[in-house]
Amino acid sequence: MSSRLRHPLVAVSLAVALTLPWFLSWASGTNTSFATLITVAVSGLAVLGASFLLAWGAETAEKDVPRAFALAVLAVLAVAPEYAVDALYAWTAGANIGTPRGAEAANLAVANMTGANRILIGIGWSAIAVFTVYKAHSTNDPAVERRSGFLGDVVHLDRDISTEITFLLAATTFAFFVPFSAATFTGGGSMGGIGVLDTVVLVGLYALYIGIIVRGDVEGHEQQVGVPAYFQGYRKPKRIATVLLLFAFSGLLILTAVEPFAHGLEKLGQQAGVPPFFMIQWVAPLASESPELIVVAYLVNKARSTAGFNALISSKLNQWTLLIGTLAVVYSIAAGQVAALPFDQKQVAEIWITAGQSFFAIAILTNFEISVREAVVLFGLFITQVVAEFVVIRTVAEPFASTYSLYMLYGYTVVYLLLAVALFVSRRDDLRWLFGRTRATAREAIGGTEASADHAD
Repeated sequence: MSSRLRHPLVAVSLAVALTLPWFLSWASGTNTSFATLITVAVSGLAVLGASFLLAWGAETAEKDVPRAFALAVLAVLAVAPEYAVDALYAWTAGANIGTPRGAEAANLAVANMTGANRILIGIGWSAIAVFTVYKAHSTNDPAVERRSGFLGDVVHLDRDISTEITFLLAATTFAFFVPFSAATFTGGGSMGGIGVLDTVVLVGLYALYIGIIVRGDVEGHEQQVGVPAYFQGYRKPKRIATVLLLFAFSGLLILTAVEPFAHGLEKLGQQAGVPPFFMIQWVAPLASESPELIVVAYLVNKARSTAGFNALISSKLNQWTLLIGTLAVVYSIAAGQVAALPFDQKQVAEIWITAGQSFFAIAILTNFEISVREAVVLFGLFITQVVAEFVVIRTVAEPFASTYSLYMLYGYTVVYLLLAVALFVSRRDDLRWLFGRTRATAREAIGGTEASADHAD
């Protein structure tokens, strides 16, 4: 009996069982009558179950496609809820173009996007690094190295992730100029906008990245255990069909469940006295990022921290390119004309601090490792800024609250940039290696030539 309970399909059945209450209520339309707390509970369980199905699908797919591509697909599906929430605000802004409601929705779209990106690094990257080191005590994860000194233990990253890091650095550099690329300076107080140029550059960067990794060879995949190993034992047609089914079903659940989950948390927060704008920037993205964080924690728990960090970095790349780039497309379709999604000075500062945080995080990864100490700094900078801004919003009257908030965002941006520049200077040899490795990978993918020996490992 106990051996039957350990069968991989039992785990799959349990994951599916977590999703059924939401799936059935959503399909029948009865979920609309749920109380807020019930909606959060049922949709949250569905997100949890779908996250496991998604992870198993990605691990199974590694037998037939390049691992980087499988992880990129996983990353896109895992953060699809964030796209859905942001697209909703962008659509509302476009449908109400030129009105106060449209301007408010546009600012919320940017706030939600920047909040999601900062959460992914400030909580995602830092927490997973610490969790990886903690789990290594029991998993003996080879990616973890014990070092002396205060919080000195490090997690080594796969050097094959150099392409993702380089493209992320390029997108981050461009992000600093987004507020100026479609600047309007209209009388309505709009500072700038996300326009056609941003869409072309950012979506183009992601398309080029996918074009490079999809042409990679199917490397010898890591030996799997449990559910992925069971599915990889299927014959190829059945295995591919299983992967597609897992991706489709988990993607459907995530798309339908996370938005009610996020909005339910927003309502609960507002009932507790949390400002709506703060909820939309921080609580809603935290909910929509949960599938990605669950998937990565699952991979780390299996001593697959390398794949976990690859997925996190891939998620950041697609959010920092596709998410920003497609906002202008959704806005223009809703508006019925080609237009830039406008935002005010507050959102300019939010974009800059988000780019600054990304710049610092990339600097940390240029030597392909992250220490517990660096993870704590990432988290500390993130959480102190969020808490400090919340205190200002709750205790200082307008217009001083908005002014102090802007100064705080600018100040943290400067701190991030100074730390990043210091790291890039001290790790300039690692940075040169990173660019060289990416150049060799791109040349091999596009031209079909072998990467040069000095960048081969």
